Amino acid sequence: MSRIVMTIATALLVGAPLARAAGSAEDFYKGKTITYIVSTAPGGGYDTYGRLLARYMNKCLPDSKIIVRNIPGAGHVVGANTIYAAKPDGLTIGTFNTGLIYLQLLREAGVRFDLAKMSWIGKAASDSRVLVLSKKSGVKSVKELLDTSKPPIKLFAAGVGSAGYIDTRLAISAIHLNVQLIPGYNGSEGTMSMLRGETQGTIGSQSSYAQFVDDGNGFYVMEAGGPAGSKIPQADQFAKDDNARRLLKMIAAESDVARLTAGPPGIPGDRLELLRRVFMKALADPQLLADAKKMDAPIAAANGEHVQSVIADALRQTPQNLQLLAQAVKAGQ
Repeated sequence: MSRIVMTIATALLVGAPLARAAGSAEDFYKGKTITYIVSTAPGGGYDTYGRLLARYMNKCLPDSKIIVRNIPGAGHVVGANTIYAAKPDGLTIGTFNTGLIYLQLLREAGVRFDLAKMSWIGKAASDSRVLVLSKKSGVKSVKELLDTSKPPIKLFAAGVGSAGYIDTRLAISAIHLNVQLIPGYNGSEGTMSMLRGETQGTIGSQSSYAQFVDDGNGFYVMEAGGPAGSKIPQADQFAKDDNARRLLKMIAAESDVARLTAGPPGIPGDRLELLRRVFMKALADPQLLADAKKMDAPIAAANGEHVQSVIADALRQTPQNLQLLAQAVKAGQ
């Protein structure tokens, strides 16, 4: 039995009755409103997961109210900063993209959070990073994207510094993709731009574009990470050297900790423990799993301790990797 499956099973067994004791965390949340911040505009994968989680976490905390608040901007930085700066009372939590690890490593201006210090509640999914193209692009394979004799394909991303933006810059550096990166698309804006023919593709979480592909509007050209036996070509097969493969491994590492939920540093231990139990119980709810399947939102839950460990490891990069990351990002500025 996998670690993640064992964690969900544990949540089902020990998390079912959220026992209440006098002065407990359960008593604190009674009658309170929890704000769940989604660091994108409405629509898109992060908003889908955020609203799904908020609804079913609320089911597990029936005496409380959970509302969703969208705070887009700067490739999820504004939302993450807002969560980090919130009062650490356990009433503000939220989600943002894993690519913020990059910005912290690069010490980018505007970053006012420290991911190592956040109160990690859990993750909802493992989600491979894919290069998806629209059928209107006319491109059939990655090899065509390497042909510099043709006009570059336009790939969209959220703000400068978002996971998609940096992943695309890393892919351009590692594989020499002949593409033009256009940032500034939030929520479902990017998908609509592909449908209108304004852009031809993007790099992002597979779950965010599953419906687009299933509807026959696009296809996956390559992926970084992903399950064993996947039929989508792996990005590292197009890398020319070990340095390029190291860059692509940084993209693949994101796939393990997708759809994160966190709160500000310093949430009292009993409240954080309750939020983690509620999170895992919600993600084990058969109705949530059924709803997620209908929305093409795969679930591969893990608890806050697991996420905290993965984040801490991701922030421990060698000077060489940091230099490669900085070079790849600056190449597009």
